[in-house]
Amino acid sequence: MTGPGPRPSPGDDFDPARSQAPEDVYAMYARLRERCPVAYSSAYGGHWALSRYADVRAAASDAQTFISSVRAVVPSDPRGLRRPPLNFDAPRHTPYRRALDRTLQRQRVAGLEGRLGAHAARELEPMLARGGGDVAQEYGARFPAWVTVEWLNLAPDIAPVLADRATRWVNAWREEDHAAVNEHSEHMYRIARDLVAAREREPLPVGQDPASSLLAERHDGAPLDREQIVGALRQSLVVGMVAPPILLGSICAHLSADPALQRRLRSDPALLPDAVEEFLRLYTPYRGFARTVSHEQVLHGRTIRPGEPVTLSYASANRDETVFDEPGTFRLGRSNIREHLAFGRGRHRCAGMPLARLGIRVALRTLLTRTRHFELAGEIEGARMPEVGAVSVPLTLRRAATEAHPARECAHEF
Repeated sequence: MTGPGPRPSPGDDFDPARSQAPEDVYAMYARLRERCPVAYSSAYGGHWALSRYADVRAAASDAQTFISSVRAVVPSDPRGLRRPPLNFDAPRHTPYRRALDRTLQRQRVAGLEGRLGAHAARELEPMLARGGGDVAQEYGARFPAWVTVEWLNLAPDIAPVLADRATRWVNAWREEDHAAVNEHSEHMYRIARDLVAAREREPLPVGQDPASSLLAERHDGAPLDREQIVGALRQSLVVGMVAPPILLGSICAHLSADPALQRRLRSDPALLPDAVEEFLRLYTPYRGFARTVSHEQVLHGRTIRPGEPVTLSYASANRDETVFDEPGTFRLGRSNIREHLAFGRGRHRCAGMPLARLGIRVALRTLLTRTRHFELAGEIEGARMPEVGAVSVPLTLRRAATEAHPARECAHEF
């Protein structure tokens, strides 16, 4: 077995690159949960994987033992850059997270819903006009850029640029193409630097603007480091762009295979909040979020040493049959649905949870409202590490009868 330091037994326990088909990945994690809950692979430079719900939740909740400052994702940024708050441990992590949390309070997020609905309708229209397209790569990639632009108060012309650059960056990351990662990352760094400079000149209310909030934040009485503020905003430009295309693609693939559920959600939008939670559990796109240990740990008889990446397989944990009955089945009204780990747990739990929930709900509601039916029109492509799910989902769309002239409703500028 390859990897840092001696291994407990010869041979890898699993191969995360063997198949990217989502069902194959879920089956792999089911085997690991049963037979090898702390598993090792030499892929991506060597890493461990925790697959059981209890272990993943405990590790995510123990920020003193399972730290984020050494490795936070497998595969990681090939340049080894560390950006707050994801790549920082407390207490360095805390002021950045506090500043971002201020801008994600319920009232502020709820106030974005109307504008996001208009953006979603406009971004879906090209697919409706053609009668179909790739819902993950088109609608699922373009609409989330508006969620980020609205949250960060960026100029509207940045949305299509962000959608393109973030998609290219994510693909380059997955393929470990260092040159392409650099190119697209630097473009997003320029957006972040321009944003900081603009807010230094004309700050906005801290509860309404992440850049202004970061600039106003203090740690031990001193302002936060300007370049780290840029890094936090650069990270913010990407984090909301990775999961939504995969999640929306997976949801649409599911609803294509279950037209009765599709009709039910279309006829009763009040079910959407509960449905989104179950979809988040069922199609959690993360399998590569990682930690390292601050000191040697023995878990299920395996020894994990400092410096060795440990992936917290949230996608596996949310299908743990000891926690969720019939975990591979979509079930509205699960009594313990709020226990899912789609957004992680503990200190590094996703700061953008309320915004992510709103974005997925608006995207799905718009798709259901403006269609009378959709179905698969080709093969689904699965995501590579660090995600799992559907990254390409071709659909045939049937426009709703009331949508004769939807473009007129969205002709104004944003």
